[in-house]
Amino acid sequence: MTPAILVHGGAGARPAEGPEAEAARAGCARAAAVGHAILVAGGAALDAVEAAVRALEDDDRFNAGRGSALTRAGTVEMDAAIMSGDGLRLGAVAAVSGVRNPIELARRVLEAGEHALLVGAGAVDFAREAGVPLCPADFHVTEAARGDLAREIARRAAPAGGGTVGAVAVDAAGHVAAATSTGGMVGKRPGRVGDSPLPGAGTYADDQAGAASATGHGERIMQVALTKTTIDLLRDGRPASEAAAAALATLDRVAGRGGLIVVDKRGGLGVAFNTTSMSWAALP
Repeated sequence: MTPAILVHGGAGARPAEGPEAEAARAGCARAAAVGHAILVAGGAALDAVEAAVRALEDDDRFNAGRGSALTRAGTVEMDAAIMSGDGLRLGAVAAVSGVRNPIELARRVLEAGEHALLVGAGAVDFAREAGVPLCPADFHVTEAARGDLAREIARRAAPAGGGTVGAVAVDAAGHVAAATSTGGMVGKRPGRVGDSPLPGAGTYADDQAGAASATGHGERIMQVALTKTTIDLLRDGRPASEAAAAALATLDRVAGRGGLIVVDKRGGLGVAFNTTSMSWAALP
């Protein structure tokens, strides 16, 4: 099996061309290279997607980790999940703050094996027990995010999404994995949880078929179980690119906007989105 990794930097209204789009693509390329280095050294897909998403969380151009969107209270509440196709193992966290890299915390939840999803203060308590690096509550709050929130409040519009990050990979042993991380919607209610940490919605992996990571309007993605729909299409024999497009089309039923990335068990890759743009990068 030839290892492969595919990462995304979120689907949304970001211009498809220009300096901002180029910077997003460059950030995705760097993250893909981080994960690919693990794969070509014989590492596991699970380690590769975690490392790639961590790199994206540390890049404040993306709505995850350092650049997370703000709630209407001006705070950060982050969601993340990581899933291994080997044994359908899952670790996820939601509505967390004060944890430097949510994807690392999600990985620790997976490894502990006691629960699949931890939220809020309970997730942060687990982070302390597990030795996951913590940070001040405002560490992830950037001036750009403050500006986005002010504009959203001034428009009095529905909360805007986009910028979620994710990665999917297959390793030399044929195992697949997916990871997704997000700051959620600009101006969301505190306590809102999106699709990213939910298996079958924003994140899913199964060695029998492939792995997928989604981005976009979380509520709509949940309604159609977007990543599980994608994996089921792979299981039926659809190529990765075709499965991605067909699964994305199910968002039409709920007027949803978003995108997803897919890797099948043979290393085939697929990308689909129905927004203005979605930054992504891949390495075979």
